[in-house]
Amino acid sequence: MYAHQWYYRQPKINQFSPKSIFMQRRHAIERITRPMPTIPRKSTHSRAQRAFTLIELLVVIAIISILIGILLPALSHAKQSAQSILCGSRMRQVATGWQIYADINKDISVPAQPGRYDDEERNIYPLGNGYQYRPRWFALIGAAAGFDAFHNPSIERDNEHTRIVDGSDVFLCPTVSEWNNTRNYAFGYNHQFLGNARFVNDQESGGFINFPVRAPSIQSSSTVMFADSLGTAAGKPTNERTQNQNDGSRDLALTAEGGHGYAIDPPLLTDNTDYADRRNRAPEHRSAPHDRHLGKANTVFCDGHLELLSLEDLGYTVQSNGAVDALNPQASNALFSGNRTNKKPPKLFR
Repeated sequence: MYAHQWYYRQPKINQFSPKSIFMQRRHAIERITRPMPTIPRKSTHSRAQRAFTLIELLVVIAIISILIGILLPALSHAKQSAQSILCGSRMRQVATGWQIYADINKDISVPAQPGRYDDEERNIYPLGNGYQYRPRWFALIGAAAGFDAFHNPSIERDNEHTRIVDGSDVFLCPTVSEWNNTRNYAFGYNHQFLGNARFVNDQESGGFINFPVRAPSIQSSSTVMFADSLGTAAGKPTNERTQNQNDGSRDLALTAEGGHGYAIDPPLLTDNTDYADRRNRAPEHRSAPHDRHLGKANTVFCDGHLELLSLEDLGYTVQSNGAVDALNPQASNALFSGNRTNKKPPKLFR
């Protein structure tokens, strides 16, 4: 070995020397106590940038409110339209029963209600499933057509006005389904021209006011059979009308909707004509159709077809406060008279 090679040879380090052991322990302690590397966190400022601010939240709430405001009327209109269609479907079924009644009763149109005889036995009539005291037109039609108006008819005079129409649903309007008693009823019949079996001069000896009426004599396609009825509340201003008396009782204030609704008076009355409410024959107590289906009334004609008509379409005149006139010469009975003429209703006193 040359001298210069010996000079550059690295000396061996004794790993067991005190110095080497000291250095190894020091390096181990440094590794243990060295702080762990931390994962960088997103700043609070960045999170705030992606969260909803109060203004943004208020804008979202405002948009939702606007959408609700747009959708609710549309949904309400759709619901009313559906109820009107269902009501009309039921009314057409009843109209079919009117023709069936005439077919099996020698072409006689059904009366609104039989007159009240002094002999009480003459006031009891057979229906499809029992006997009823002075049944209204719809119950007589149901008996003829095979769909009953009552589950349990009654021969008791006290039940004449309070009997609930709880038979077939075809007799109920879905918009006012609670108007389901025989007197304060939802559908009104054209009683003055199609069959008024009350007595002339209110005396049994005077004969009937307008009965019998032969169905073939009627121009069926242009004659109203029955319609949605407001009853005797029609003659009052809209803001004076009160809720329907659905127990069949008589409203002493005569303002309840649907009062004596089973009969509708034609547009033009006179000082000597009958009224739906025989105890209160006055213009302010007149009966008329009810425009409860989107501002119009479902109206069935004697040929069975149905139209959705306003009161003005039907010939009525209505005051600005909503009250329906009774004696206004501008009104017309052309769609009620049976022959397309503006004929006056039959006289009460003769």
